[in-house]
Amino acid sequence: MAKESSAPVHRKTTLSDIAAGCGVSRATVSLVLRGSPLVNQRTRAKVEEELRRQGYVYNRAAANLRRRTSSSIALVVNELANPFFAEFAAGVDEALGEAGFVTLLGSTGESAQRQQAVLGSLVEHGPGGIILSPAEGSEVREVLSAVGSHTPVVLFNRELGGRLPASSHWDRLMLDNERGTRMATEHLIAHGHRRIAFFGGHDDASSSRDRYAGYAKAMQAAGLPIAPHWRVESKPTRTDAVAAAHALFQGEPKPTAAVCYNDAVALGLMLALHQRGLQPGRDFALTGFDDIAEAALSMPPLTTLSTAPRARGRQAAELLLSRLQDPQASARAIVAPVELVVRESSRTLS
Repeated sequence: MAKESSAPVHRKTTLSDIAAGCGVSRATVSLVLRGSPLVNQRTRAKVEEELRRQGYVYNRAAANLRRRTSSSIALVVNELANPFFAEFAAGVDEALGEAGFVTLLGSTGESAQRQQAVLGSLVEHGPGGIILSPAEGSEVREVLSAVGSHTPVVLFNRELGGRLPASSHWDRLMLDNERGTRMATEHLIAHGHRRIAFFGGHDDASSSRDRYAGYAKAMQAAGLPIAPHWRVESKPTRTDAVAAAHALFQGEPKPTAAVCYNDAVALGLMLALHQRGLQPGRDFALTGFDDIAEAALSMPPLTTLSTAPRARGRQAAELLLSRLQDPQASARAIVAPVELVVRESSRTLS
């Protein structure tokens, strides 16, 4: 009778094993294996030594085959709790599903550090490309270190700090942020407001800078001053807007209206106004940006900029699919229009 072998079964060495052995991330190990120039010489040597020590064999042909036949696309957004991004993600998933892809979803919560971890993890799943709405303060070099220079990327609504290498054909889909807030500010001015604040968002996000620029240009064109305390920054979320709202009313003169960074911020400001005994749309006018479904149902209904988030999601997916069809095509930059939707929150001064 044959005796069963008691020889140990050797587990295949993984990227995680290599990363743990030399104290780097899995994404860094992957970049070394792909020959990326983004890894410095000292780190590269350390990773290569650990690869030899653990006897890791990289099947480059299999990796290349996986990249060419990837059935997934990664979508990384800066704030999934925002209903705008739920609609945007639905549009992305619809378009990708029709093309035979599945969507890998990640959210960074406005943290550039978290973004690195999310991107590094998703890259290990071998997506065919990435749609990224960057976290505040994101830099090109950081994103490149996570995804490599050859991964197709579509940036949505925010630019990254720094310069992208010419070899990286990254496409852009932006909202017409500056024109949108200029229209909103002009609308408030036309209805009698002269002391108008800009509320929410942080200036280290390009979308926030662009929206503030549109507001400032409208105020300047009307010959209206902007008091320093009329620019109040906050995370672009409802809860942070409630906490920051008190700053609008700390100095003199107090504003009578506010252009808000987005609808979530505007809805948070509405709650804060109620807490102060002020009636939005009667005692204080405000506008949002995005036109999420809740904007039409708030009390009062919110004047805002319609961005058609589901359509923008489809557009971002189609842009990435086009890149996969023609990887060497010139980079495209699209600015999607926005439309002012007037409701009761921006009523005329009495």
